[in-house]
Amino acid sequence: MPKIKVHSGAAKRFKKSASGTYKHKHANKSHILTKMTTKRKRHLRGTDEIDKANKGLIARMLRDV
Repeated sequence: MPKIKVHSGAAKRFKKSASGTYKHKHANKSHILTKMTTKRKRHLRGTDEIDKANKGLIARMLRDV
């Protein structure tokens, strides 16, 4: 039997935190940032937690089930 592979796109985008929740980076923070306000760019920094509704889907793609 072959091993079950993780979803490589999801593995690049989501990480599991120590508390068991999943975190992700914000979108719209890669290029063409000159037209964006400083406040908008500041609020897009850091990571955010995944919504509870999507936790099962992400856990399945990362094979943490």
